[in-house]
Amino acid sequence: MGSIDDGSTRRNTGTEENGDAARERAVEAALGKLDLTAKVALLAGADMWSLPANADIGLGRLVMSDGPVGVRGEQWTADDPSIAIPSPTALAATWDLDLARRIGGLLAQEARRKGAHVVLAPTVNLHRSPRGGRHFEAYSEDPHLTGEIGAALVAGVQEGGVATTPKHWVANDSETERYTVDVRADRRTLRELYLAPFEAIVRKARPWGLMAAYNQVDGHSMSEHDALNNGVLREEWGFDGFLVSDWTGARDTVRSALGGLDVAMPGPVTVYGERLVAAVRDGRVPEQAVDELARRVLRLAARVGLLAGAPAAVPVPPAPVDGEALAREIAARSFTLLRNDGILPLRPGLGSVALVGAAAAEARIGGGGSAQVFPTRVVSPLDGLRAALPAATALSYTLGAEPRTHVPPFAGGLSAELLGADGALLTTATLPDGTVRWLGQLPDGVGFDVLRAVKAVGTLTPRSTGRHRLAIRGAGRFVLTADGAQLFDGVLEFEGNDPAGAFLNPPELVVELELEAGRPVEVTLRHTLPEASAFAGFGLVSFALGHAEPVGTADELIDEAVVAAAAADVAVVVVATTEEVESEGVDRDSLALPGRQDELVARIAAVNPRTVVVVNAGAPVLMPWRDRVAAVLLTWFPGQEAGAALADVLLGACEPGGRLPTTWPAEEEDCPVWEVAPTEGRLDYTEGLFVGYPAWQRRAAAQPAYWFGHGLGYTEWAYEGLDVHLTAPGAAPALAAPAAASAAVPAPVAAAGEDPYAALARAVVRVRNTGARAGREVVQVYLAPDGVDPSRPDRRLAGFAVLEAEPGQVAEVRIDLPLRAFQTWGDAGWELRPGGYGVEAGRSAADRRLSGVLDVPALDVPALDVPAQG
Repeated sequence: MGSIDDGSTRRNTGTEENGDAARERAVEAALGKLDLTAKVALLAGADMWSLPANADIGLGRLVMSDGPVGVRGEQWTADDPSIAIPSPTALAATWDLDLARRIGGLLAQEARRKGAHVVLAPTVNLHRSPRGGRHFEAYSEDPHLTGEIGAALVAGVQEGGVATTPKHWVANDSETERYTVDVRADRRTLRELYLAPFEAIVRKARPWGLMAAYNQVDGHSMSEHDALNNGVLREEWGFDGFLVSDWTGARDTVRSALGGLDVAMPGPVTVYGERLVAAVRDGRVPEQAVDELARRVLRLAARVGLLAGAPAAVPVPPAPVDGEALAREIAARSFTLLRNDGILPLRPGLGSVALVGAAAAEARIGGGGSAQVFPTRVVSPLDGLRAALPAATALSYTLGAEPRTHVPPFAGGLSAELLGADGALLTTATLPDGTVRWLGQLPDGVGFDVLRAVKAVGTLTPRSTGRHRLAIRGAGRFVLTADGAQLFDGVLEFEGNDPAGAFLNPPELVVELELEAGRPVEVTLRHTLPEASAFAGFGLVSFALGHAEPVGTADELIDEAVVAAAAADVAVVVVATTEEVESEGVDRDSLALPGRQDELVARIAAVNPRTVVVVNAGAPVLMPWRDRVAAVLLTWFPGQEAGAALADVLLGACEPGGRLPTTWPAEEEDCPVWEVAPTEGRLDYTEGLFVGYPAWQRRAAAQPAYWFGHGLGYTEWAYEGLDVHLTAPGAAPALAAPAAASAAVPAPVAAAGEDPYAALARAVVRVRNTGARAGREVVQVYLAPDGVDPSRPDRRLAGFAVLEAEPGQVAEVRIDLPLRAFQTWGDAGWELRPGGYGVEAGRSAADRRLSGVLDVPALDVPALDVPAQG
């Protein structure tokens, strides 16, 4: 982590320590009043999102909410929208810890607004393979960058008085067979890669919670993994928060209780409850183990202000922030300019701009799955450019190529009728986009036990005459009618064994009908719920009505876009992945852009050399045309302010500040790690430590399209000086409180007398802005062991810093290199490797412009006590 010293480091105070002590006294007092049944009641969800209250001890109802890209709250409904921020890959692309912390503050603000006390975030699994379907929801291929960004976000959320649960603990790096897959990795690989970001977050930011993954590690389910949960996480790292299962992830009563799982979600049907009471009474689980689980839940309640007699960790929330403005700022800061021949920023006085692409009119703001929220608004690229371009600049729009294989949701708005027995109307709800997605709760408090059917009703006024498409997406029985005619009456079956698959990736049925432009047509879709409509104890209703206007053939759409682009001064082509490609619950089959988007770009570039391609994707995609276009700008999944931020960057109001947090391949066959599918239930991480850029650096025959850390701006930088020295020569580093220290984020926990994140060395890097405008640079420092050791990566990121400078200005940053960067995991635990290290500063893993040598002596750093299965 880098720093520009401003003297703002904060430390714990006596008052804060007294608050910790007061909370612990309140926790013990409350625990002492509870009998076994009451203690066990604390350990399982009362419903989809909450833990139950207990008035006898002054315990309030504790609410959790999904939250990586916005806080949804207890209801998944457009009637209660959320600020939709850019994807975690976008946040990591900023390499900006202050910005991550500010985003954490916004998430806390949104959580408080929605009555939530725990945000189920951040996702800090690694980008092991670009095929990972949930790639967009995690930060990076690099454990150091992941840990630093994650710790900053956790600090920001908890400074707002709201808990976090970094997830998914651990090795949930792909989606195929995610509920059952047994991940096998050697201890060194686990420690140096997959456990590393969790350790950094636990030690530096002290999260109040953690979420256990669905998968197994070395034959043990993570909800039951005693060695990792109790041995490593709690005994070694000093984690004192609560461990919650991923939803439906707890499978066994005794193994979960003994394995340290504090909370089984959702409820009310879980492996705990009466099953755990019985296990204690017949001696399979000691009551002391239940006490420990309950104690951690009560500690969580105390920290968020829900336990009588316990002062909240943050009694007064921070000042409010403008969520939409912050979402726009982070989007622009995250945009990563991969290629630029000088066309960007666009010059003033353009006569015409041709905007092309489905995602230009309908922005792809986030990935699929539980990370989705209903945004407060969405600014598309078309909207953003229309608002920002001067009136004298003509802006045209064409679709070009349709990337989706599914019909988009009905755009006219629908109403939903919730029906009980014999068709009785229970209540109604608004459906802005034709999607019904109710999880855990129904509108107006209707119970799942009385709901028998849902009927979506709306009016379709066609814009075009011709063959329109209507679509049903969902699993179960449906009846579709339009213009008085019944178009479908039958059952759609979901194929697959993922329990959430019918919710996240349901089947689709498409019907066509002739409609006349301007003549309104009533459309209804009735979904009859099965008798057992609850899933593992909680209710779930999910389906959608889609509609698509007649369009030309695929060839006609591309031809139309090529003609428009050829006639324009500049062509801006927005290409994108879809929810079908990047989503929770499914890994990617290919890295190619869906549909005929590659052909679209190639043909437009052939007729207009001033073609800018905007890549709207959360994870790597192939770009076979990248050397034939004027510029390539990666916008990730940019959140609800997508178009406004894009206009800011294209027109030069903001500089694209992003740097790649993950290496992007040129070809699929070049990827060092490709396989994500288990063999007979087992997924072996045979590549060991060689994931991401360390693996690419050992593949001389195949170079990536763009390296980890790469990104251009609107100015140029000269790297002029590097000084590096030990901060504690000849002795173990002393403990140091980080800048994150506060009541909500205490000083780090040290194990065996050491703080692995204290600085062992410091690099001072001087850079000069040699361009004509102010700019932002990300200085990256890599550590390379002296000599060739086939067991170690050639180099690893050890620190980084963000700086800004005016034209001609020299900026200097001090980047601390932590002890952990010089350690490897061995038979005795963490071992310092003395000797010569190359210290390299630059702009990416491949563009290292300055180098120095650091000699590290054999220091007196005690090894850790290693748990038996750690």
